[in-house]
Amino acid sequence: MIDRVIATDAALALIDRLKVKHGPDLLFHQSGGCCDGSAANCYLKGEITVDNDVFLGEIGGTPFYISTSQYEYWKHTQLIIDVIEARGGGTFSLEGPEGVSFHTRSRLFTDAEWAELEASGVV
Repeated sequence: MIDRVIATDAALALIDRLKVKHGPDLLFHQSGGCCDGSAANCYLKGEITVDNDVFLGEIGGTPFYISTSQYEYWKHTQLIIDVIEARGGGTFSLEGPEGVSFHTRSRLFTDAEWAELEASGVV
């Protein structure tokens, strides 16, 4: 099965640090813009509602969601979550005080990957 969202080693290490600091009940939501730009934001479960959002998978054992409208735009891509240096301020995500930020990259699925996703009924 093709993963719709994956994480770099740096992102996985940061997730582990956040779990030690905040506990294991975290979740990710791909922001669609506004204050945080288009970024993968990490929250404590219960801080945001994801009832109508699309579950893309897990990274570092943490569920990852995206809004339905954002999913329609990005459904042909695999999201790759990485970490970049950032100087706090303006972020709602848990890693803000760490001096870094989760960063979303993407790549188009190959024709073969897309066919596999379609055959599995998850598109």
